[in-house]
Amino acid sequence: MSAAPGSVRWLLMHELRLAWFNAGSSSASASRRRPGTSTILVLGAIWIALHAGAWLTLRGLEGLDRMARPLLAGVTAALIVCATAMLSSSLKASVVTLFERSDLDLLLSSPLPSRSIFTVRLAAIAAGTASIYYFLLAPFAHAGLLLGQYSWLSLYPAVLGLAVLCACCGMLMTLGLVRIIGARRTRVAGQLLGALAGASVFILSQLYMQSSQVRQRDIGATLYAMLSGDGRLGPDSAMWFPARAMLGEPLPALGLLAIAVVAFAGTAGYTHRFFVHGLQQTASQPETQRPPARGTSYRFRRSLFETIVIKEWRLILRDPHLISQVLLQLLYLLPLFFVIFSKSAIQLPAIAAGLTLLCGSLAGSLAWIVIAAEDAPDLLRSAPAALRTVRLAKLSAAVVPPLAVVALPLLWLIYRAPVAGLFACFSVVAAVWSAALVVLWCGRPGVRSSFKGRGKANFLSNFLEMMGSLCWAGLGGLLAALGAGLASGAILAGASAALLGGLIVLLAAWLLRDRHRRAL
Repeated sequence: MSAAPGSVRWLLMHELRLAWFNAGSSSASASRRRPGTSTILVLGAIWIALHAGAWLTLRGLEGLDRMARPLLAGVTAALIVCATAMLSSSLKASVVTLFERSDLDLLLSSPLPSRSIFTVRLAAIAAGTASIYYFLLAPFAHAGLLLGQYSWLSLYPAVLGLAVLCACCGMLMTLGLVRIIGARRTRVAGQLLGALAGASVFILSQLYMQSSQVRQRDIGATLYAMLSGDGRLGPDSAMWFPARAMLGEPLPALGLLAIAVVAFAGTAGYTHRFFVHGLQQTASQPETQRPPARGTSYRFRRSLFETIVIKEWRLILRDPHLISQVLLQLLYLLPLFFVIFSKSAIQLPAIAAGLTLLCGSLAGSLAWIVIAAEDAPDLLRSAPAALRTVRLAKLSAAVVPPLAVVALPLLWLIYRAPVAGLFACFSVVAAVWSAALVVLWCGRPGVRSSFKGRGKANFLSNFLEMMGSLCWAGLGGLLAALGAGLASGAILAGASAALLGGLIVLLAAWLLRDRHRRAL
């Protein structure tokens, strides 16, 4: 029976249908289509394998005491990781709902009530957040049903309750940012906050690993005291409530779902007006910047090379949303800084490989922006300027920022371990230039708004860029090991293979350069 047009059910079915079709879209600008048959078959095979693994796991856990505090502590830690990932997804989805969907103006101008629209969008965010976790955890509920362990069916309300709570928190945080800093800044801040939420557990774990042994012992002793005896984390502690829900206890699962329903109803009922206000503020936000107070000045004293480099940097700086997407990669660079500047023994191979991989990825992203996403390639080709100079300037505009970011840690590495630090510099420079050249030779024209889908739109360039970064990262780690005095035949053979692989990637990109229509 079909839902009545304009009802909440009708809108929700439309949102779920769009989510299903968007899953098969190859890029942000591609036409919407459902996932292909091969994709569905692969996912189905994976789901069957997950059911088999869940069945074997639950058979081995028969008779397990689910109230054992080590088990509760492990499940709670896993839930914290999942909750941060859910919050990150919800924040990003809320930003997309407010700023990147082009149908909200049409919906709000229709006779549909704004509360229904907001309720459906919030429900769609929750459903999208929960989908991946249902894919991974639902096999345990089904295996428990086959084994007669019916309590595992409580995974369904537990996952849904956690996803709804994270979706409400993500939407409330996004609307709060709109009210505090405005719609334009929220688009950038929401993306950064979502990425930071997703990486927070990883960063905190690295901070713990890099802390002193005395601090680690103190933290361990505190946790042991809380877990043992009549500590704060006793069997009846509210801290274990979500873990007990995920372990199949029906009452905690239903309680978590009830809390989520109350939070969803409150969020949808009391914030839908501000949701409309946020959309109106977004629509009324001027796109143009204010002219400078002193008027426009024209200076033609720079060379062509300097003019192009500065022009590319200015264009990137004028797009905060694009900056936020590029700089998200630097969040995972923070733990490396703690390792580098710590007083403990420096893990040179891991640092060299990590810096090389991250810089190569950052250089590839910037190269795609300044080369493949050039707005006026025909104008540059027809300009009375040497095309070689233009290309070199664009490559430099993409290469210099990653090298500037890692200049300080590389100098510190050279100071602490000169030979290994110089090897790390070589691998970083090689990875940066390799990624930029692959984009120059094999990159296809694109638009900056499709930055997220650039890899799907040009699989060959993305694949060569990734393989080159991996080869140079492996070379950097192995050379750093050699510089630290860990010379061996296996390390030498691995370094030679990595160097050969990086050169083969560059050769393949150069040979394939004429088969792709380049932007410049």
